[in-house]
Amino acid sequence: MATIRVEIPFHLQNLARSGPEVLLEVSSPVTIGTVLDALEQGYPMLCGTVRDHVTKKRRAFLRYFGCQKDLSFVDTTAPLPEAIVAGTEPFIIWGALSGG
Repeated sequence: MATIRVEIPFHLQNLARSGPEVLLEVSSPVTIGTVLDALEQGYPMLCGTVRDHVTKKRRAFLRYFGCQKDLSFVDTTAPLPEAIVAGTEPFIIWGALSGG
């Protein structure tokens, strides 16, 4: 089990009644999918807000970041960087903006 730091945007903090960062216990292998599974299990009110209920695809106006890289289009079954697994870097869910 790894303790993963997850930073979530303000509107999700309000739903989860949490602060800007939540700690999640995730079993190996630590992937985007397993982190999101743990997030939805620990905070059931977030089910369907970060990813679609059925397809499990990322919601259009949310992005994933870690270790200063955009992970939004990385396969959700690919292992996350070691710095995230070790807890030195957070996995970040960021609210994207549109418009000009």
